[in-house]
Amino acid sequence: MGKKLHVVSLGCTKNLVDTEVMLGRLSNFEMTDAPEEADLIIVNTCGFIDAAKEESINTVLSLHEARRKDSLLVMAGCLSERYKEELKKEMPEVDIFTGVGDYDRIDELIAKKESRFTPHVFLVNEEHARVITGSRAHAYVKLAEGCNQTCSFCAIPGFKGKLHSRTLESVVKEVKRLVADGFYDFSFISQDSSSYLRDMGINDGLVSLIDAIEKIEGVRSARILYLYPSTTSSALIDRIAGSKIFQNYFDMPIQHIDPRILKTMKRGIGSEKIKTLLQRMREVPESFVRTSVIVGFPTETEEEFEELCDFIENFGFDRVNIFEYSDEEGTAAYDLEPKIDPETIRRRAEKLGEIVERTTEASLERMVGKTVDAIVEGPSDEHEFLLAARPLLWAPEIDGEVLVNDSDIDDIVYGKLYRLEITERVGNQLLGRITADA
Repeated sequence: MGKKLHVVSLGCTKNLVDTEVMLGRLSNFEMTDAPEEADLIIVNTCGFIDAAKEESINTVLSLHEARRKDSLLVMAGCLSERYKEELKKEMPEVDIFTGVGDYDRIDELIAKKESRFTPHVFLVNEEHARVITGSRAHAYVKLAEGCNQTCSFCAIPGFKGKLHSRTLESVVKEVKRLVADGFYDFSFISQDSSSYLRDMGINDGLVSLIDAIEKIEGVRSARILYLYPSTTSSALIDRIAGSKIFQNYFDMPIQHIDPRILKTMKRGIGSEKIKTLLQRMREVPESFVRTSVIVGFPTETEEEFEELCDFIENFGFDRVNIFEYSDEEGTAAYDLEPKIDPETIRRRAEKLGEIVERTTEASLERMVGKTVDAIVEGPSDEHEFLLAARPLLWAPEIDGEVLVNDSDIDDIVYGKLYRLEITERVGNQLLGRITADA
């Protein structure tokens, strides 16, 4: 009987890529969804904000309760890196600790039952075998690690370090290998994707990336996640708009829109320039615009919050992530006063959430009657008789799915691309009919 492995990857898709590298190094293990059956349990943790830290700790403790006594429990990733000394003292439940530098050597650590924190951040390249999870058609491709921005609320540069880009050649080689393995849809990711290759002296690295990826036979679709306002250029927006491969998908977290708050957040760009960029994105035909915002940042007044609400409602984003401000030690905002009390933060988040629900439903309504290319991922979790399809314009997992309740084609193949007619909206859910192969 082979040994069994149970893995939980928390946080962002960048973490997921690192988890997939670990799976590649542990291919001799059989995967199991049951932690009580596993010989080895790995949790790749997130240490971004309080809610993520709490989820990581609770997940580790829950898996410890469920596991066999002779199994190994590994705590890896950002939270483990950020609080390495404290966690080693306070969590005897964990057998092996490792941070963000040894994903490609996880098999060595397990064989030696050794905790290790290599003093540099691991950056995947084309030589690292990965076990792609979650899709037969889509894969994430990491462009860089670290971040050169100095946002006053963000602790990531403190444990991820400065921007470190992969070479364009390395990215191209990985995509070609993934295409050979049957993948044809790609999301390119990093902490600050629009700064890609700036550490190598190239200012618009994403334009070079698009040029290179378009030349790879077999790539059907791609999108770029995590653009940063101060490093996103009009040339990049225009290049995406002119691409036949890259979707007109613009994911740019703005965090706020009030000029004073943006300056206090140290975002490096003012309100008017952000609005200009967003408007240019929205003017691209059939564009999809996603953002993230923070409510309850220290010193945020009610008037400044209302300004954010008005902007979110009037612009009409397709999707918005709302984060309640989390006070993170080691950041400039940690010492900023006055703080906004938790009750006010929660109230503001709920109010903005109601606005976002309306703008999201308006975005979904605009799709009704359209026929789009979509990947049928498999049965929907909503109902056993419905299929889940993702329009290529949408990013996996975060933008939702279309429930397929009718098809003109028999024997639908999961992971294949089809023409999908969006027939109706029911609340925050779209229904559709497959009409043809794409």
